[in-house]
Formats: sequence, structure tokens, C-alpha cells
Amino acid sequence: MKASAITVTRLSYDRDDLPIAPPSKRDEAVSVIIQLTDFKMHRLWKNNVLIFEGGHPKGAIAITDLRDEWQCHHLSPFDNLRFNIPLSFVRSFLEDIGRPQFDGFDCRPGTKDDVILGLAQAVLPYLVRRHQANQLFFEQISLVLLTHLTQTYGSQYFSTKKNGVLAPWQEKRVLEFLTTNAFAQVSVTDLAQICGLSRSYFIRAFKETFGRTPYRWVMEYRISKAKDLLLSDLSIPEVAVACGFADQSHMTRAFSDIAGHPPATWRRQHRPKSVDKSS
Repeated sequence: MKASAITVTRLSYDRDDLPIAPPSKRDEAVSVIIQLTDFKMHRLWKNNVLIFEGGHPKGAIAITDLRDEWQCHHLSPFDNLRFNIPLSFVRSFLEDIGRPQFDGFDCRPGTKDDVILGLAQAVLPYLVRRHQANQLFFEQISLVLLTHLTQTYGSQYFSTKKNGVLAPWQEKRVLEFLTTNAFAQVSVTDLAQICGLSRSYFIRAFKETFGRTPYRWVMEYRISKAKDLLLSDLSIPEVAVACGFADQSHMTRAFSDIAGHPPATWRRQHRPKSVDKSS
């Protein structure tokens, strides 16, 4: 079943005689797997290395980065629901709410998550009965799912305080301005004027709203765009210029600070390998 850009699939088997599954195909997506019942035993390989052997209780989730190769051998009955989420959809969601920096999800195997279990149980009837649900329903499910995943496992900051934050109209205006001008010189004074605030108050309110200063937000946005371009055939100096950096050295310093690796290393780790056309 398709829920916006998210694909929802239920997999189940009531015996323990399944052969080992073939390796997964690499994809620019993540798979969020939630166990609907207790799952006693399986073996899991990541890039040909055995990384887990055992079971998971009902409500346990796994978040697998499908840019890696996965292989699973189910050794007991299982019943799970899977949300397949394109990484581009995650990045677009975060950019739309002003959180452009995203380095993936970190979830310990066997983590129990009642929120994801509840969302799975909410969509389950539409999989079983195979009737069309209201599109707004799935859009809301997607919104809750992405908000929970990025905040809980994606190191994203969502302010819970109401005092001292930007009003919704101020947040909308400043994000529109920043995304339009992020590759140029952005003045904090201009941003404050857009919101009708003093410079000092704006800086405090912006940080309370987004969990980072305006300068850090701009750098993270540039690095997010640089990551997309590093997956293309552009040279690193060309990526630096396209993303508003003075030169390659400037981008390398910012990239290393935010992403944890220089651009060349990140490109080697994340650029898709050529696909075998014979397969």
C-alpha cells in the first residue's frame, strides 16, 4: 500500500521452514520494521557480515538503511509491518520545517516503540480489508511517523517551549527567505526585519525555535544540498561553488564540522555503486 511517498507492507509467516532470503537491492531509502507479534529467532547480515542473531518482542522496531545490502534468515514464525521511506522524502520533510541537517537514523536493535506500533495498528485494517482510505488520513500518518522518527532516532530538535519562539508567520517568512538566499550572503539584520524583531531578540527566538543559530542553520542547509550534489558527477570544487562556499577549502571545513567527514570521504561512503546491467 502506498501512503504518500511511503510504502507500507505487511509480511508474515506461521512456520519456521523459510530458506534464507536473497540479498536486498540497494536503494536510497530506509525501512522501518515493527514487530506485530513476538519474533523468536532470525539471523541478519549487513554487507555480508552477520550482525544479529536472536529474536525481538512485539513492538520492537528496526530501522535499516537500504543503501546497505541486507540479508535475513527467518528461523521462526513472524508478523511485521514495514514502512519503506525514501531518504529524499525525509530530507524534504526536514527542510520544510527548517531542519535541513540529516545524517541518518540511529536505533539500537530490539528497541520497543509504542508510537510506531500504534501507527502500524492504525493502518493495518486498510491492508487487511484492502479498501481505499482517505488520503488525508495517510498524510497525517506520514507526518506523525516522520516527526517521531526524526526526533527520536534522527537527532532532530523540536522545541516544546512556547515562550520566546518565532510565531508561525515569522517562521514561515524566515524559512522562505533562508531557502531562497542560503547560497548568498544572509544578514541577521535582514532576517530580524522580516520578522519585525530586534536583532538580539530574533537570534534568541530563532535558536529557541530551531535549536541552532541562523548561521549554523545556513551552513547545515548548504551541506545538505552539497550532499545531494556529491552523489552526482560534479567535482568537489564545482559543488562548493554551487552551494555558496568561497572555495573547496571553505566547504571542506564546514562539511567536516557538520557531517563528521570531509566531502571526498563522504562521497566514497555514500555514492551509489554502478548497477550491474546484466542483473
